[in-house]
Amino acid sequence: MMIVAIGTFEVAFPEATSLKDKRQVLRSMKDKVRAKFNASIAEVGDNDNWNHGTVGVSVVANDKVYLEQVASKIDLLLADYSEAEIIDSYWDYV
Repeated sequence: MMIVAIGTFEVAFPEATSLKDKRQVLRSMKDKVRAKFNASIAEVGDNDNWNHGTVGVSVVANDKVYLEQVASKIDLLLADYSEAEIIDSYWDYV
């Protein structure tokens, strides 16, 4: 059985002074998540707001326990960014 974990992250960029600054931090976040977890990740909201954004992440597997572990590790990785602050996050499993 295929299970999909879908994560949504509301992110603030307190140090960003332009869209370029925001996108630079986002690019780094996306590259690390893709490389480390083979997950899909994209900015899905507030694209033109330079100090706030919504990021979506998805991971597919056949084991929910494994997905929960990956989700937890992604949470920790994204929370570790000093240039970005996770305001809210949640995961759905379908």
